[in-house]
Amino acid sequence: MTADVERFWDSQAARFDEEPDHGLRDPEVRACWRDLLCSVLPPAPARVADLGCGTGSIAVLLAGEGYDVHGVDLSGAMVAAARVKAAEAGLEALFQQGDAAVPPWEPGSFDVVFARHVLWALPEPEAVMRRWTGLLRPSGHLVLVEGLWYTGGGLSAARCRELVAAHRRAVVVHPLDDPLLWGRTVTDERYLLLSAS
Repeated sequence: MTADVERFWDSQAARFDEEPDHGLRDPEVRACWRDLLCSVLPPAPARVADLGCGTGSIAVLLAGEGYDVHGVDLSGAMVAAARVKAAEAGLEALFQQGDAAVPPWEPGSFDVVFARHVLWALPEPEAVMRRWTGLLRPSGHLVLVEGLWYTGGGLSAARCRELVAAHRRAVVVHPLDDPLLWGRTVTDERYLLLSAS
């Protein structure tokens, strides 16, 4: 199963950044994501785990703001693209291939655990959430960007809140309906969940 998933995402890597919110190539889309994330993250140089980092667009964005970013993705092709993106930007960000569901880092080693459009696709989300929250230092921030997509896939905000609340006290959900975040108008449920306890 994991090998099949890896092959699928490897096959998507070359065109993954064509979506406005994936590649962040549009300056307005990029600025909107930067403003959003910097408003909920602790100050740089906080140590950030980017789980399921894809081609590294968010990781590189945060590295450019002074964060110490470590990304992991199952797809070797995505990780390679992320490394190139960071190098071309002249920024330090560390990327490695691995399973976002079982991050390769020590518990309590991050100020921020960040994942965007990842949790909904993973089996056993309860176990995944236990591992993700375990990566955080006591004052750490969990930041998830998820949605219940028009395709029928995804994770509702209520379900995501429930998963996080089993491990963390403070949970706040912010709707993400600003078209600038996505490069177009969206009608499905998209949100950012923040747990900063």
